[in-house]
Amino acid sequence: MIRLESGEYAPKTGTYDVVDEHGTRQYTVDMQKGEKMPPTQSSRYHYEYNE
Repeated sequence: MIRLESGEYAPKTGTYDVVDEHGTRQYTVDMQKGEKMPPTQSSRYHYEYNE
């Protein structure tokens, strides 16, 4: 699993889960390699990419 924060760059093309502070998936975003991760709805959220 790859964990990313808003503003970091996607290391791979694919679907990233937006996960809250409790580990619950809130929604997903499709990203291309090298794109900047967009802001999340909360500063407590982060992105996860499962290989």
